[in-house]
Formats: sequence, structure tokens, C-alpha cells
Amino acid sequence: MERSSIRQISGWLWEIPRSYRSDMRVPARFYASEAMLDQILADRSLEQLVNVAALPGIVGFALAMPDIHEGYGFPIGGVAAFDLDLGVISPGGIGYDINCGVRLLATNETFESVREKIPDLAKEIYRQAPSGVGHGNRITFSSAQIDSVLRGGAPRMVELGYGEPEDLGHIESGGVLDVADPSKVSQQAKQRGHDQLGTLGAGNHFVEIDRIDAIYDRDAAGRMGLFEGQIVIQLHTGSRGLGHQIATDSIRIMNRAMPAYGIIVPDRELCCAPFRSPEGQEYFSAMSAGANFAWANRQLITWEIRQAWKSVMAGDPLRVVYDVAHNIAKVETHEIDGQRRQLLVHRKGATRAFVGQPVIIPGSMGTASFVLEGQAASMRESFGSSCHGAGRRMSRTKAKQMVQGSQLRRELEAMGVSVQAGSMQSLAEEAPAAYKDIGEVVGAVVSAGIARKVARLVPVGVMKG
Repeated sequence: MERSSIRQISGWLWEIPRSYRSDMRVPARFYASEAMLDQILADRSLEQLVNVAALPGIVGFALAMPDIHEGYGFPIGGVAAFDLDLGVISPGGIGYDINCGVRLLATNETFESVREKIPDLAKEIYRQAPSGVGHGNRITFSSAQIDSVLRGGAPRMVELGYGEPEDLGHIESGGVLDVADPSKVSQQAKQRGHDQLGTLGAGNHFVEIDRIDAIYDRDAAGRMGLFEGQIVIQLHTGSRGLGHQIATDSIRIMNRAMPAYGIIVPDRELCCAPFRSPEGQEYFSAMSAGANFAWANRQLITWEIRQAWKSVMAGDPLRVVYDVAHNIAKVETHEIDGQRRQLLVHRKGATRAFVGQPVIIPGSMGTASFVLEGQAASMRESFGSSCHGAGRRMSRTKAKQMVQGSQLRRELEAMGVSVQAGSMQSLAEEAPAAYKDIGEVVGAVVSAGIARKVARLVPVGVMKG
């Protein structure tokens, strides 16, 4: 796409008008600073966003956050809302890692009070929470228990003793989508997930021990129980192999179903079905079950982190600040053309940012992360959504070619970051150089009024698969 095809609506908002392509049903919009445009234009992400704007029943506009980059179907950072009766649901608008998300845990300790124990804590968390591709947990669940988790999400894990009831009030949607139906999840998906609850996985998944080095909004920080110098822990993972298989199964079904509904998409990765159709409802129920599995997974890993904390620190138990979903579709109420309407909102690598809600934006190992708070503009302009991270600017393959994992580890440890990693290759894939500048990404959503900065976090311990 050429720069000339894009018009600037405001300092931070850009639009590709409907006239760009004849099949567009709505404009395509994205948030970015002018300095970020060249990076965004370097891949296919804006063409993918235009493809989203051509889907049946889309309302308002196809939208992308400043961490936008090329993905499967939707660009990563993509947000789109669909009419419940006329619109579609698309696995490519949610992703293979259903409800990949991030949870923030707070301690009552300062960095200075526990500095010497950070390396031991990193080792113990790495031991307690299995990580890496294909790694299973020592805690396994029967078929009946897996079904109960798919139906009950994080609340079911609390019932099983892996958490506290107060945790649930600090999780998006309370950690469960009630429309989940385990019978819509294939046996192959369940088999892939039966020993993966409580496991981190590889790729960009991580546990990170952080120090809060800046507070920007003391009132908001106080509401969240955050203070300068505090040790907090981030956890980033999703639905593991179970979610991947749900997506694989549904993509196959929807590709077969589209001709019967007269649906033609500009990219086969955007295969979809009418939301009200049997195929659409079956996927929605299965996707919701996958989302519940992911919340249950983060709940069990939280229990494992708490066990590690108790073993090394022997301090007060860790508190859940908030848990957000990145890859999900949910029925929400939003205002369109002055009317309140129920819509199906797809978020693909984007974070819900309702008014007053904590928004957790992780960085990339050696870089800062941010806690934001959703603002009213997000409800008017972005379907209550914000960015979800820094956003890749380099493929994993290129990162491995340019970065040596062992050297990166030495650099991180020289910065005072304790590192636990399954392989040097996986470490190189997630090198800070492979990502956009987190400060610029966060600056764009803050300047646009979608969210405001509350706190900045810097890593002191990183655990990766």
C-alpha cells in the first residue's frame, strides 16, 4: 500500500477510505504516530485491514492499534465489530491462540527488600510452571474435569482449590464465558489440552518479574494497589494446543460452509460464517470454551507462581491486579450512529479498554511494560479497545538470524535481568530488537485518548519456554 492511499484524520488516527477498493463496506482506520508509518507500511497488515473492511455485516470501520503487524486473517492489533443478525464470525479475527492474554500480579514487597532473592525466585517459578513447546504439566485432568474447565473457566479452578474467590473479580468477564459448550470442542482438541493446564508454552509467552519504576497517575495506581519500587509479576499465555486445534477445526468447517451462504472473502484466511448460523454458533461456543481454558490456565499458573513465591519469599500472598484477553470475540453493547447496539466484537492482538479498566501492555524482556487505564474515548472510537503490546517489526526467522540467544542472555543479565529460558533459539526469537518501540506504541493510544498511563514496569527476571 502506498502512503498516498492513507489520509490523516487527526494527529494519531489514520484512515483508508472506502473508495480505496470497491468491496470495502466500511473505512479502515488505524492509530499511529507519523514516525511509525514506514514500519506499518513495510508488511501486508494494512491490506489485511482493508480485507477485514470487506466482511459481511461489519459496522463502523475496521480498526487497528499502533502495534499492528501482519497476522493470519486479521492483522495483529485488529478490531472489528459485526451486526449480530447480518454479520459474521471469523476464526481469523480471533487467532489460533484463543484468549492469549496477560495477567498482572502484585506483591507487597519493594525491589530493594527482595533484590538478592530475585534469581532464586526466577528459578523456582521456572521449575513450578512448565514451559516450552509440547510440555505437559505434572498436574493432569480427567476428561470430565477438562469438560468442567471448558465450561467453568477460572471460577472452576478456584473451586478445585487453585486460587481465591477474590481473584475472579479482577479478571475480564470474571474469567468465564457462559456460552461455552464443551460438546462443540473436538476430542482431538481436548486430547491436546488435557495435560497443558498450568503450562506456559513457548513463542512470546512468558512470566516476568518486574519493578515499578514510575507512577504517572497516583489515584489510578492507588485504586490498583500499585506503588513505585513495588515488585509485580506478569504472566502471558493462552489456550495452548487446545485453542490451536479449535481454530484448525473451525477453519476447515467454515471454508466448506461459505459457498452455501454466498460468502466470498478477499482472503481465504478470513473464512467465516454468519454469526447466527449453526456453524457460526458452534464456533462461538467452542471459541468460548477455549477462552475459558485459557483463563483456567492462567489461574493455575498463578497458583504455581504463588507456590514459588511462598517457597522463596515467604511473604504475603500475591494479589491479582487484572487479567485481560487479547484474542477473543465477545457480544458487547456499543454506540453506533447515536444508537446503542449489541455487536460481536473481534479483538485479534488487542486489549479491551473499558472506562476505568486496567490495561496491561507488556514489553519485550529488556524493555519496559506499562499499566494503563481505559478512558471514555475508547468507548466512542475504538469499540472499547487498546493496543496489547509492542508489536513485532521483525519475523521470528529474521530475529534468529540477527540475534544470538546466548549473547542476548548475557546482555540481559548485565542489565540486572535474571533469565530462565528453555532454549537460546526461543530467546533470540523474542529479542527486544524484534519489536517496535513500546514507548511509541503506548504514546499513540494515550495521545489518542483511548487510555492513560498509570505505571511503568521494568524487568528484573524473565522466564521463557
